[in-house]
Amino acid sequence: MSEPILSIDTSEIQEGKLEELTTKIKALVEFVEANEPRAISYHVYLDDAHRRMTIAQLHPDSASLEHHMEVAASAFPGFVDLVTLLSIDLYGAPSAKLLDQMRRKADLLGGARLAVHGSLAGFARLDR
Repeated sequence: MSEPILSIDTSEIQEGKLEELTTKIKALVEFVEANEPRAISYHVYLDDAHRRMTIAQLHPDSASLEHHMEVAASAFPGFVDLVTLLSIDLYGAPSAKLLDQMRRKADLLGGARLAVHGSLAGFARLDR
């Protein structure tokens, strides 16, 4: 059985770009919800100062996150002038294809650090 994969991206918001970012990120969230039925969760968070944005997404397996990277990738260039991607943390067992997709995203949006965290123990109740 494949395991769930959690992706957490952290970005610095460029000065004066919060309003434009808010519009684009809300459109992206709507697109993901409409076009990625396997995604379990996709949430965007801002810190109190509105200088950092974190996107947390949970997928049932690596293939689901690969699909996200394929269908949402065309939106990523629209964020180049809005954010600098600082880090991508993947929790679970990403495929080689997914790692390549994430590296390309990291390079496009500022050369972010990519880290993979393998599972030590746990369970998922994804059927609820």
